[in-house]
Amino acid sequence: MEEKSVFEQLLDPKDSSNIVIYDEANKPVEFEQIALIPVKENVYVILKPVKKMEGVGEDEGLVFELEEDEEGEENLILVDDEDIIDLVFAEYDKLLEE
Repeated sequence: MEEKSVFEQLLDPKDSSNIVIYDEANKPVEFEQIALIPVKENVYVILKPVKKMEGVGEDEGLVFELEEDEEGEENLILVDDEDIIDLVFAEYDKLLEE
């Protein structure tokens, strides 16, 4: 069976397995999938580090944007814009209330 890409894992509603992303030093970092949040024309994902990560609280998640570049390469971009992060978590809270 062919291994799924990170994008395929994130977009598959039946796949809630942990994903691995490589950091700037090319070290693997494992994340738990929390939620996939479409906002306007963008798609964001909330991921929680499995192991303690500097600067991230034990019960905190990080927001990434799913992005495809000009060559069709799939990328996860860490969001650092507080307004976008707040918007994504507000949408997540709405989902939890449903």
